[in-house]
Amino acid sequence: MNHRTILCAALLALAATAVSGCGDRSAQEAARAAAQTAADEKAAREYADGFDAAVAAENWTLAKAQGDVLFARFPDTQQAARIRPHYEDAKAKADALREAARVAALWSYQAENVKGGQQLSAAIYSKEAVDTDGSGANPVRLIFRDHPTWGTSSYLVLQAGDFACYGGCKVKVKIDDAAPKSMPALRPDTDDAIAMFINDEKALWRMLKGATQVSVEFPVKAGGTRTAVFEVAGLDRKKLPGWD
Repeated sequence: MNHRTILCAALLALAATAVSGCGDRSAQEAARAAAQTAADEKAAREYADGFDAAVAAENWTLAKAQGDVLFARFPDTQQAARIRPHYEDAKAKADALREAARVAALWSYQAENVKGGQQLSAAIYSKEAVDTDGSGANPVRLIFRDHPTWGTSSYLVLQAGDFACYGGCKVKVKIDDAAPKSMPALRPDTDDAIAMFINDEKALWRMLKGATQVSVEFPVKAGGTRTAVFEVAGLDRKKLPGWD
């Protein structure tokens, strides 16, 4: 066998080895990819099963959380594809629950023993602070009160400035997108608090039923009017029994 023949044989053998090596690497990579896919599916199933269990229990907050993790960590799995059509409904319900809890927490309630019985109240601060006298913005408070001696009342309280309503005035009350309604009000001649009563408290209370937002435009001593907006959807009406 001459040198040329030997060289050709060696080159053919080397080429065959290279092809064989490439085939082995491709097979190994395919095997690794398949193993990773199987591992991802197994891990994803834990969250998908958790989602299913939370939905069955109507625990929408947990269902949303399980779905969020699943889509963040294993978005391309079959498990993610399976629950995706049901996720938006669970998310919407979880978001609604969170919003309901948020607006409910805006209200504060008190039951206080006073002379003659028990005073009950429900109060909420304005969504945004209001500058009522030029000194800067401060929250405005809306209060419904049931007193054993003084009866029922609704009133606004300022932290600064004053109302221009001594002797009586009109305020404009707007519920959501409805047209504003003019209501009589009165700033009592007292220094106990910077307060202005909205005279028909039961009417105002009824107006809040089913409402999301109420705004009250009122005159101020500094001149002109100001408007306070309250997110009232979370009011627990049972806190003032007998008002409805």
